[in-house]
Amino acid sequence: MCAAPQEDRKRQNRLTAPGLEVRREDKTRYMMQFTIEHLSKKFEKKEVLRDVSFTFESGKIYGLLGRNGAGKTTMFNCLNRDIPADGGRFYLEENGQEREVEAGDVGYVLSTPVVPEFLTGREFLKFFLDINGKSIREKKTIDEYFDYISIDPEDRDKLMKDYSHGMKNKMQMLVNIIAKPNILLLDEPLTSLDVVVAEEMKQLLRSLKEGRITIFSTHIMDLALDLCDEIVLLNHGELERVDKADLDSHEFKEKIIAALREEEHE
Repeated sequence: MCAAPQEDRKRQNRLTAPGLEVRREDKTRYMMQFTIEHLSKKFEKKEVLRDVSFTFESGKIYGLLGRNGAGKTTMFNCLNRDIPADGGRFYLEENGQEREVEAGDVGYVLSTPVVPEFLTGREFLKFFLDINGKSIREKKTIDEYFDYISIDPEDRDKLMKDYSHGMKNKMQMLVNIIAKPNILLLDEPLTSLDVVVAEEMKQLLRSLKEGRITIFSTHIMDLALDLCDEIVLLNHGELERVDKADLDSHEFKEKIIAALREEEHE
């Protein structure tokens, strides 16, 4: 991947919808930042990611908003190195020192939970703790972890193939909580969850945001506005930050809808 000129990172892009604009963050305010520079990805002739450049800061939940098919999952797969990007680069900056993103820096929660269904919840958690024991900074008992994500005692020794979608999602989230990655990627994690579980997950995410960079992808605008500190649009294959300061909720929603509608009609 190739680096791009410094001045390109500082350029400001504007959404074509009136009143929406992109602003770069002050890079001196936070201890840790995650920067993406000119990330691109194409599948055959379809350009999914055109020129993704953005700086994310720790201590915030970023709502990655875009219609279905906009490229949110593709971007996450590139950042998690599940697929190679065609161009660009990304890196972490801690205390002013730039470094490459390592495998342990990234936690990825999929919209469809992937868990070993032939194990019980307890067996899975014990296995994860055993193989990651040296890197876990604050180890708790297995039942303390289950309590933390509200898995009932009678469910802890069941095979995970018998877990509900919400319970599997909680287990997937739990291993990322334990691992404490610097960057947490959440790909539509609340889709298909019932109201109670979804609210539990939102409270959990809010409690975890300090000291890490959380990027939450969704196509549901109300969810992004409710949970996230910042809203970022994946629009025309590029990331664009929307400044919602001094905007009432209705006006803000209308401007996002206008921007996404324009992309659909290109």
